[in-house]
This record gives sequence, structure tokens and C-alpha cells, in this order.
Amino acid sequence: MSEKKKQNQKSPENEAEQTEEVTTPETPETEAPGAEDETQALQAQIDDLNDKLLRTMAEFDNFRKRSQREKDQIYTDAKADTASQFLGVLDNFERALATECADETFHKGVQMIYDGLCETIKKLGIEEIDPKDQEFDPALHHAVMHVDDEAVGASVVVEVFQKGYRMGDKVLRYAMVKVAN
Repeated sequence: MSEKKKQNQKSPENEAEQTEEVTTPETPETEAPGAEDETQALQAQIDDLNDKLLRTMAEFDNFRKRSQREKDQIYTDAKADTASQFLGVLDNFERALATECADETFHKGVQMIYDGLCETIKKLGIEEIDPKDQEFDPALHHAVMHVDDEAVGASVVVEVFQKGYRMGDKVLRYAMVKVAN
């Protein structure tokens, strides 16, 4: 029996050695170029997807910036349109204050309302265009009359009929003026 045991013990070892030799096949050199082609194709695909990702991210960033600019522009335009509607009310208050009033408390109340309205308009960033004794500027003024006055230089605003207003670079209302020739 001992001989049989020895043979049995040797046989599994021999089989293990044989299986080790079989399980480690050498890769032939013909597969290496195919693997390189596959690696290059995958790398090209990765590069293409990275490029698409970067372009999409840049496009989204540009969209976000453009949307923000458009939103800001719409807000500014809406604010300017709303504020320009109050300019007529402001003119009416100025006319009311220019007239004589027998009731001093009434006049004082109108003055307080006018001052509050002027302060609110200034907080909105609206500035008065004061062209009196300035050079006529067609970008800011609307000439409704011309007068020959040698005491004043040519193209100088002599009289203001209606005040002009602007918000930043945008003119809300042109100043209506009389210009000397």
C-alpha cells in the first residue's frame, strides 16, 4: 500500500506541474499590434469625448453669461421705462410749486412730496440734464426754438422749456431748449 500511496501522491503533483505549464500560455506577438490599435482607438474616443465635454461646458458658460446680460438689460430697460412715466408727475409738481399759494401749509406739503419724489428718482440712478448756458448737444437736447442773440455764443442753450433726464448713458427724456444762433 505504501507504494500505491506514493504513486497517488506523486500523481497529483505531476498533474499540478502539468496544469501550471498549460495555464500559462505565452501570448503570441501577433496579438500585440491589435491591442495597440484598440488602445489607440479607445484613446481617440476618450479625447473626442473630452473635447465634446469641454465644448459643451464652454457653450453652457457662454449661455449663462448671455442670459445674465439679457436679464440685466431687461431689468434696466423696465426700470427706465417705469421711471420715465413718473417724469410727467415730477413736472406737474414743479408747476404747482411755481404758482403762488395762499395756504402755506398746503405749499409746504406739496414741497415735501416733491422732495421725496426727487430723492426716489435719484436713488434709481436718474440724473437731471441741466443744459442752461451749455453748448447744444443733440444727443441730450431737443431744440424747439432758435433766437439771434449776439451776447451769447453760437449753439448755446439760452432757455430750458422742459428738463431732460437720463439714467446712466440712456436718455429718458431730451431737454427741450431754445438755442442761440
